Amino acid sequence: MQEYEVKRGMTKDLPDRIAAGFPDIFQIEPKVEDGHYSISYGSMLRLEVWAGEKNKTVFVDTETNKDVLAMPDEEADAIILDTNKRFRQYLDLVTGFTTKERVKRAKKAAEKGE
Repeated sequence: MQEYEVKRGMTKDLPDRIAAGFPDIFQIEPKVEDGHYSISYGSMLRLEVWAGEKNKTVFVDTETNKDVLAMPDEEADAIILDTNKRFRQYLDLVTGFTTKERVKRAKKAAEKGE
């Protein structure tokens, strides 16, 4: 499970962006249970997302689809690349940060924790 910081000014409508991102990016309506949104797509058997305290963070839990890993490399690679691309787009939308900005923030957080 990962926790991602949400950009300041984007916390107000976080639950709406979490829900809207699934059909926009993955073309799938999520299952909703207790404020947790989940789907199955591509190389992810399960992608579950929910807002953290005061919508300042978002929690993301994933589970890999082992059936995809058992496929021939060419087939699996195409599915994995598509899944990763959409997942990054989804995180960009939900957090308001680009992949590069998220990596930078994660490095800073890791340095503080040491």
